[in-house]
Amino acid sequence: MPAGTRTPLSRERIVGAAIALADDKGVEGLTMRALGRVLGVEAMSLYHHVPNRDDVLDGVVDRIYAEFYAPVAGADWKDELRRRSHSARAVIRRHPWVIPLMNARSRPGRGTLAHLDAVIAVLRSAGFSLPMTAHAFALVDAHLYGFLAQEVSLPISPGQGVQEIADGLAETTDMAAHFPHLAELVAGHALQPGYDFGDEFEYGLELVLEGLERDLHTDEGAR
Repeated sequence: MPAGTRTPLSRERIVGAAIALADDKGVEGLTMRALGRVLGVEAMSLYHHVPNRDDVLDGVVDRIYAEFYAPVAGADWKDELRRRSHSARAVIRRHPWVIPLMNARSRPGRGTLAHLDAVIAVLRSAGFSLPMTAHAFALVDAHLYGFLAQEVSLPISPGQGVQEIADGLAETTDMAAHFPHLAELVAGHALQPGYDFGDEFEYGLELVLEGLERDLHTDEGAR
């Protein structure tokens, strides 16, 4: 690139590069020195735009939250939360390293706060009381992040992985004799054509939404 035509540094550009770097190297590889190399500058140049690595991580989380679908208050709350959960899952599967960071930042940005406000707004507009809103938000996110933490860590993917694990267990132990219930589940379900652990996400989400709908009506009747 000719001198004078380099794209100027900015916080937005640094955050974008940080996400790409973490996608490639993991969050442990996201150092200021490595980020400087990616951007073609000395690490010290970054400090004119961000005070420290924590500020970069704050920006990264904020940018990723902004990719989530923001539910719309007044629309069907179950449809909106369902769409939000599926959207967030798709985003986080692209950036699985972000899971431990999502709720660990002490200085959330405007993108994060706007998203959280939108989720609260859709629950409040549906008639959830403040305590029930807190319960619902916590439960929906527990399902989302809990499932994803498991999903991105499992050494399996649709159509592969389960057989290799089962074969490995068979080499070290007589699974059917020592762990009959596990053997039954693996052979009778997980090894069957079309099995995909990811399908459990939809099943769990629907149980969560149905349970919240039941408690919403109970809460309304008590008021």
